[in-house]
Parts: sequence; C-alpha cells; structure tokens
Amino acid sequence: MKLYGSYTSPFVRHCRIALLESGLEFELIETDNKASAQQSPTQKVPFLQDGDIALTDSTAIVKYTREKSGHTYFADISEYDGFCLVNTSLDACVNLFFLERDGIGAEQSSYLQRQQARVDSTLSELNQMPLPMGAPYGDMAIRLACYLAWGLYRQRLSLEAYPNLENFLQQINDYQPFAATAPPPL
Repeated sequence: MKLYGSYTSPFVRHCRIALLESGLEFELIETDNKASAQQSPTQKVPFLQDGDIALTDSTAIVKYTREKSGHTYFADISEYDGFCLVNTSLDACVNLFFLERDGIGAEQSSYLQRQQARVDSTLSELNQMPLPMGAPYGDMAIRLACYLAWGLYRQRLSLEAYPNLENFLQQINDYQPFAATAPPPL
C-alpha cells in the first residue's frame, strides 16, 4: 500500500494515523503539487494506491483503512456530522492559507471574508462540543486534532479563545500515532 502526500498536510496526517492504528503496512511517498497533478485527477494529496484500488480523497482513504483492518469508520451520525463540520472549517482555512500565499487576502474579497467567518464560527461550535480527553479517539477527533495542529503550525489559528479545543489538542499530542505523525519544524 502506497500513500502519496506531504508531511505537513492535515489530510495526509489523518490517513497516516489511521494506517498506523490499523497495523496495515504502508509506505508514505512524499510528493509535491506537480506530481499530484500528474498522478491524481483531483490534483491534490493524499492519494492511495493499494493494488488495483486507487483512492483520491482522505475521507475515502480513512474509510478504506478502517474497514480493511476490521474497524468501524463512524460510531454514529453525530460523530460523522462533527467530522463534516471539521472538514468544512479545515477546507476554508486551507483555501485562505493558499490564497494568501498567492497574495490574495480576505480584505480583497467578500467571499474570503465569509470563509474566515466560517472558520471562526465552526471553531466556536467545535469548542462547545464534548471532546475525548484520551484514547481511543474517533475519526472526528483525529481530523479535528490534525486541523488544529496544522492551523497552529501554519500560524493560521490561535486557540486562546477556545479553551476546550486547546485542552483537547494538548491531550491528543501525547497519543503515540498523533505524535509520530507531527510535521517537521518550520
């Protein structure tokens, strides 16, 4: 099994954690934007190759990994809805990050201002949720932790106004698969 991606991507990190938890053997092949555009129709990472199976989205990869290793993907619809909430915020935050790298900021676009507002409102909502303070962690919690850690790593987020999220991230930082997949220092 080959997982293509970068060490800094929160989406790739979630896949790596799921693979580590599963015990399935895999190889991470670091790739960049150019290689992603050539190897995946989505032109993004992660993508996974397992024999004849090719998956092009982190959600599909995590689901495949969980089911291949005999585990449940989501315990219930509430956890899945939380996962979708995290993804909405993460996607908005990643888009803002890459657009700012290209010199386009929220002050230039009402659409980007709505994206920033979406990040803020979802973080506020997530901060109100009961979050696990120890393993086992479900995929909603893992995706949230990957998002928060990436947001801090890329200096996109501050958790000062979100003490529940900050405490959760401090707790999961000690979880071995999460710690083992931390990106290298900038």
